[in-house]
Amino acid sequence: MANTLMQAGLTFRSAIMVFKPRIALAIMLSAIGGIAVTQGSTPGIGKLAMLSLAVFLAAGSAGAFNQWIEHDLDALMKRTANRPFVTGQFNAGMAWLTIILVVLSGSVLLAGFATNWWAALYTFLGAFTYGIVYTMWLKRRSWINIVVGGLAGSFAVLAGAAAVNPAIGLEGMALTLVLFLWTPPHFWSLAIASNDDYSRAGVPMLPVVLGQSRCAWVVLAHTVALALIAFIPAFYGMGTIYLIGAVIGGSIFTWTSIALVRQPGRDTALKNFFASLLQLCLLLGGAITELVIRGFS
Repeated sequence: MANTLMQAGLTFRSAIMVFKPRIALAIMLSAIGGIAVTQGSTPGIGKLAMLSLAVFLAAGSAGAFNQWIEHDLDALMKRTANRPFVTGQFNAGMAWLTIILVVLSGSVLLAGFATNWWAALYTFLGAFTYGIVYTMWLKRRSWINIVVGGLAGSFAVLAGAAAVNPAIGLEGMALTLVLFLWTPPHFWSLAIASNDDYSRAGVPMLPVVLGQSRCAWVVLAHTVALALIAFIPAFYGMGTIYLIGAVIGGSIFTWTSIALVRQPGRDTALKNFFASLLQLCLLLGGAITELVIRGFS
């Protein structure tokens, strides 16, 4: 009995991980950040919770589709070789695809009924960009894969902003640009650390195409632009807490990016990867804290 329960627990955990909940959580927080920076009548806590859940589920469905369709590619990489579609724990068949499509459809409808259909459209476009444009069309073909793929997080910001005001203002567009610029250096840092994996699998990530040294310079350029643009929301409604997060996060990410340029390699790339996560947490955490302080209408 105990072994059966343990096995069921492991299977359940594997099923949850198929939906990449950590990435989905970051996408969800991006949507809340979009709400936080947008001027207007903030949705009530109930609508905010439903939109957050919708974005989380949409992002999760895109993550699950990524694993479902890429199980052959994942088998070639050490970092992903233990995913359940690779090991055979789950069968990458039509049953899973049906589940993924049902989750996506439900999330888009939830976003529309909870707020408005502009927010629903952006919720869908985020999942579509990650699942179809990035995963199916670009990842195996072009180094711009993750540049375009970064729009997934940007659409989440637009979904949140549209929930407040469908006519997206400058502050919402600024945070959208921040998420767009954040994704490439974040992922390229991981790609440098996993360069052998991507090279062996034949995936044209930027460090494979350019080499680690030149890729590090591109990462630094993106990071500096990102750190500067991240200040814009502070001039359009965001307060001191957000500004402090932007200063600290941007400074740390820039510093580790400089270190990556000086010594390209796995260790410095991983430090830069985690610095990018810290910056995102500080930016979105600051914006969401400002939202909580303002209160919900």
